[in-house]
Amino acid sequence: MAKSTSKAKPYPAAGSKAPAFSAPASDGKTVKLADLKGKVVALYFYPKDDTPGCTKEACGFRDAFDKLRTAGIEVLGVSPDSTSSHRKFIDKFALPFRLLADEDHGICEAYGVWQKKSMYGKEYLGVARTTFVIDRDGTIAHVFEKVKPDGHEQEVLDWVRQNLN
Repeated sequence: MAKSTSKAKPYPAAGSKAPAFSAPASDGKTVKLADLKGKVVALYFYPKDDTPGCTKEACGFRDAFDKLRTAGIEVLGVSPDSTSSHRKFIDKFALPFRLLADEDHGICEAYGVWQKKSMYGKEYLGVARTTFVIDRDGTIAHVFEKVKPDGHEQEVLDWVRQNLN
């Protein structure tokens, strides 16, 4: 059963400890934040697999993947979709990074991205497109709010190069 809250939690602030998580990934493994210590993580939250904006954002990270990896950045996408949906999305667009399934919205809620949204006059709960850069010690180094998919991967890369390398 999906959890839903009517009042969004605020995003964890830059400088605070990143909320711990454990989630099934598209590669069949479980990803835990604790296991990523020592790496810079770009944890990007997006609403839904294989939709226009989400595809544009994922393909941007795909196209910049070698540069991101060279800069020491581990890219992880998070959405409420299942691992099966993630695998189809990865296969369709040749995405070289893992996607985490957050079907109960627990990670989204912990990071404050499960929010009230509206479209065509209807309100609903959904993912606010947001990226957290988590440093090698597990601290939130930067929060990109209200992300626009076009060129976002370059924003992340530039920020990490200027601030964490």
